[in-house]
Order: sequence, then C-alpha cells, then structure tokens
Amino acid sequence: MQAKVPSKPSLSRRSSGLLLHPTSLLGLRGGTLGAEALRFVDFLADCGQSWWQMLPVCPPDELGSPYASPSSFAGSPGLICADLLAVEGLLKKSELGQSKEKALRAAFGQFRKRASREKKEDFEAFRVREAWWLADHALFFALKDANHGRPWTEWDERLRRREPARLDEARANVPDELRYHEFAQWLFARQWQAVRRHAAARGVSLMGDAPIYVRHDSADCWAHQDLFFLDNEGRPTAVAGVPPDYFSATGQLWGNPLYRWDRHQETGFAWWTARLKACAERFDALRLDHFIGFRNYWEIPAGETTAVKGRWVEAPGEELFKAVRREVEGLEIVAEDLGVATPEVLALRDQFKFPGMRLAQFSFGGSEKDWPENWPENCVGYTGTHDNDTARGWWEDAGASNAQRPAETAEKERRAFSRALGREPELPSWDLLSLVWRSPARTVIVPMQDVLNLGGDGRMNRPGSAENNWRWRMEAGALTASLAARLALLTGACSRAPHPQ
Repeated sequence: MQAKVPSKPSLSRRSSGLLLHPTSLLGLRGGTLGAEALRFVDFLADCGQSWWQMLPVCPPDELGSPYASPSSFAGSPGLICADLLAVEGLLKKSELGQSKEKALRAAFGQFRKRASREKKEDFEAFRVREAWWLADHALFFALKDANHGRPWTEWDERLRRREPARLDEARANVPDELRYHEFAQWLFARQWQAVRRHAAARGVSLMGDAPIYVRHDSADCWAHQDLFFLDNEGRPTAVAGVPPDYFSATGQLWGNPLYRWDRHQETGFAWWTARLKACAERFDALRLDHFIGFRNYWEIPAGETTAVKGRWVEAPGEELFKAVRREVEGLEIVAEDLGVATPEVLALRDQFKFPGMRLAQFSFGGSEKDWPENWPENCVGYTGTHDNDTARGWWEDAGASNAQRPAETAEKERRAFSRALGREPELPSWDLLSLVWRSPARTVIVPMQDVLNLGGDGRMNRPGSAENNWRWRMEAGALTASLAARLALLTGACSRAPHPQ
C-alpha cells in the first residue's frame, strides 16, 4: 500500500515552515541545488513542515546581497551544483575544486563537445522559450565582461542607448559569451526544477521573495530604461529607500532607481506580470518585499547621502494587482507590510486578500493586542526574518542608550514576552517559536537559526550595514532526527501538520 502524499500546502490552510536561503546549506562547495537541498526538503517533510521559504534566488551583488541583483529574472549561477555536473560527465573530478565560474565554463566546453543530441535540443528549446528575458540577460553580462565590469552608463553611448544596429554588432562579436550565460541559466533551471519536483513529492511547497525594486546597474534597468526615472545619461534622478525607522535613525538609502509607473500603466504592467509569471515557474508562493511601496513609496532625490530628505509618492498598486490577478496563475502572494503601513496600504492588501506579516520580535513593545495570541488568521507569522537578530540574540541583547533599541525598551519587551509566555523563558528561541506556532496565524515561518537556538552570530543581515552580511552557514550535523522530532511534535500539537490527500 502506497504512503499518502500530503496535499499541496496553501496559505489558506493552517501550516508552518522554515526560512533558509540555499546559500546557507552545508555543502563541500557551498550551498547549492544539489544533494544538500534535497536533504533539507526531506528534513522539512520529516518534521511536518509545509513550506521552505528562501530569499531571492537571483544572482547576488558583489557583497552577496540577493536584494541587489544585476538580473531579477535570472537564477544565481552560484547555486548550481558542480557535483551534479560531474555526474552528468560535464566536469572532471579534478575540476570540482575550481571557482564556480571556472567550473561552469569548463562544463560549457564539455557540453559543446560531448553533450547528447537530446540535451542540446533541450538547451536550444530553453533559449527560444526564455528569449524574452534571457537574450538581454546574456548580452548584459557579456558586455559587462567586455567593459571590465563598468556600469552600463559608462559603456559606449550607442550601447547605452541600445541602438539596434549597435546591439546586433555586439551580439555578433560575443556569440560564445552569450551562449555561456544562457547555458548557465539552463543548468540552473534544470537543477531548480529537480528540487521543486522532489519538494512537491514530499508535500513541501517553495516560497520565494521578490524585491520590489531592481538594481540600477542591471539587465532589467538597461533593457527597460523607459520604465525608470533616469536622465539622458541613464543615471537615476530619484532613488528608493525608507524613512527613519526601527532599524536606522537616518532611514535606509537603497539607491535603486524608481519606477515610472505611468509607463508601466501604458503597457498594462507587462514587465511586472512577466516578472511574477517567472516567479510562478519557480515558487508556489511569493513574499513581495516592501509591499508598502506599491501604494506609497519613499522618493529620495539622487545625490542625497541619507534617506531623511525624501517624500511619500502614490503608486498605482490597485491597477497593478488587478493585472496580476488576470495574468498570473498558480502563485500565492504574501504582502511584506512591515513599516509605515498606512490605512491605504492595509486596504490595498485586504482588497486582494493577501496575507500580511507579523513578527514576534516586534510584538512586545506595545499593547497585548499585538501579542502572537492576538494575531489575525490571514497573516504569515514569524519569530523574525533575515533582517532581524536571531530570537536568542534578540532576547540576550540588553540594548544601549545610543541604540535604536534602548535598554529600557529591551527590558520592557522581555517582560512582555514572559507575560505572554506565562513564565520565564527557558529556551527563548523555542519559547518564542511556540508562541508563534500556537498563534491564530494560518501560516507561520521560523528562520532555521531559531530552530538551532543560535545567538547573534547567526544573524543573516543587518539593515544599513554593508559588511558581514549574507554569510551564515549551517554546521555539519545540524539537521538531527531529534530536532526534527521535536519540531514535528510541536507542529502536530498546534494543528499545523500537512493534510494527507
């Protein structure tokens, strides 16, 4: 008798999951979409989890941030598993210790020489099917290399302005480079779909993350300059960020170019619907980062050194999401509505029935109505996210007089946490996790660091700081059977276990 496969998870049913970016997986050559990703899926299934949430899987920037990608439609070549390429005969064992780019270029050489007809036909079909974004992606990266990494605003003027004849000339000059970058995306897509199929078979759904903005020096901005506020030289005239908040007294100056929403409206939001359709090919659900910006965004004049001198500007979120509802199928959306969520923002979220977000670490600074036990059903509850300290780090942080979280605030939050728990915390990370799991929120997610009870050294990102972020990696032996059993027990007791079909 075959074992029953759990039904596909949905944000409309009570469930839970873990937040872990693939780069944090343990692997001989770093976190990839290879065996370690499949093992993590098995761990999720073994402990009764329905969701694997991750950060954006597009190529990161030079500092490792996946939120400042040079290509928002692409997958990160850094996540490609070289060991799987060796199994396919595209790499020699002696080539596995190379950098990822050298390994991929070696695999490309082997592919052109020895790949089967079937694989070559599959690659060509991929190139044709994805050409609507892949062609610009490949040309952008090829031209970046040819221009020694300089931003596209410093390229030859005819390339910068994308004159058709000059683009044709450029393509003719770098055909091998174009094929290499297309090949890397083909490899990513094949390995990604293998992970997704395995997850589906184990009753685990994938939740992605889409930054609202794109990087200025990106294939997206270069290929669609008319959709952004740029001057005649291609430089931003206004940039994105957020005003002063919990994380920073001077706000956050992200520097991304802002959208010309009037141009997007003229196209029926074609770029946005195409982007979310691409996300639907990879994920079952998607966290839309900075959802607030779809209703009101913080516009900062170009050249400012902080986000203080910005202003709020209205965005056409209602029209955008009506287009998304018409055009994009099979993708559930989570609205990251943290920050200055005005009534208009909340109305936009509720109009489309998107679940918002609640963070336990933010729940104990005000009144009891903010405690996890009082969260709404239609939300995704977290202990914290990649931008927060770990739960244990939050508990152990006593605050400081010159910090965003003063000592008196830290003490107030700790006392409120204890009251909500009904006792003094014994293992703060799991005690906080248990409050989240018992909450009314239909979907709850916990960062892997909190399941492992890690302190502040396990933090993934510190907003406003460009150093020492995105580096956390799981240690060997972290995914134990006893850990899975403990989480499975809590998940079942809180009625969050997967439903068999």
